[in-house]
Amino acid sequence: MGAIRRLVLDTLKPHVPNIVEMAVQLSDLPGVEAVNISIYEMDLQVENAKITIEGASIDFQQVVQRIRDDGATIHSIDEVVAGRSIIDDASTPQDPYQG
Repeated sequence: MGAIRRLVLDTLKPHVPNIVEMAVQLSDLPGVEAVNISIYEMDLQVENAKITIEGASIDFQQVVQRIRDDGATIHSIDEVVAGRSIIDDASTPQDPYQG
């Protein structure tokens, strides 16, 4: 079975913990080599965060549990890369113009 090497998650999280603390906690999980968290929307109670995780063998259930332990929820799994290496999605004529 191929290992998960990249996850991109759309999450809703409280302001505490902040994204620095959350990124460090996620990066401490076994098999995780890098974490990127970006806030793209915020209100008084919560933040929408895009979480990108890369590693040699990411345990999805551990990532979900860590995020839940921080009081956050996963809205959607926006990208998954699994296998021996990381590849990006290929562009197609159906993709919107990105110019």
